Amino acid sequence: MASYVQQNNSRRMGVLVGIGLFHILLVYGLMSGLARKVIEVVVAPIQTELLEDIKPEDKPPPPPPPQMERPPVQVPPPDISIDIPMETNTTAISNVTDRPVSPPAPVAVVERRPVRVAPKLDLRRSPSTDEFYPASARRAEIQGVTTVRMCVGANGRMSQEPTVANSSGNTSLDQAALRWSRRARWSPGTEDGNPVEICPSFNVRFKLTD
Repeated sequence: MASYVQQNNSRRMGVLVGIGLFHILLVYGLMSGLARKVIEVVVAPIQTELLEDIKPEDKPPPPPPPQMERPPVQVPPPDISIDIPMETNTTAISNVTDRPVSPPAPVAVVERRPVRVAPKLDLRRSPSTDEFYPASARRAEIQGVTTVRMCVGANGRMSQEPTVANSSGNTSLDQAALRWSRRARWSPGTEDGNPVEICPSFNVRFKLTD
């Protein structure tokens, strides 16, 4: 056991001595320039060469293309002759006449007439003429048409008593037409769209319907 420990100690001493000699040699090599020689042997020296810049030669510009001259185009004169009147250097007044000047024709003035619309019969509110047909005329089978003139106001009502404008030829039919006119209902007439009084003439027909 003691011999084994002694052997280990001797080995350790040998390693330490070897490390010390290595460091001594390394320091000596650095101090004597041996390391620099070793680096110069390992790494070859780098050579550099300077190349001159070659400038391109300035070439003269190419000559301009030759200019071609076009022959002038000759346009023949047109075969048209124009007579230009000669100016006379005068300040005299021409085209003088002693005839009297006629006045302008008068402008015709068109008189505007108002637009009138006659009253219209309201059939829904007006009675039938059969209700006023005289019984005697119906039995005698008398028929006829009476023309009545009546004035209708702006309110649509009768403004004047109706009159017979054209007789039917039978007095009883004419009187029956006047009675029917008083009971009839109208929408007022207009003038330019405004309700006004208008006196129209209308026919009242009595006809047998059997």
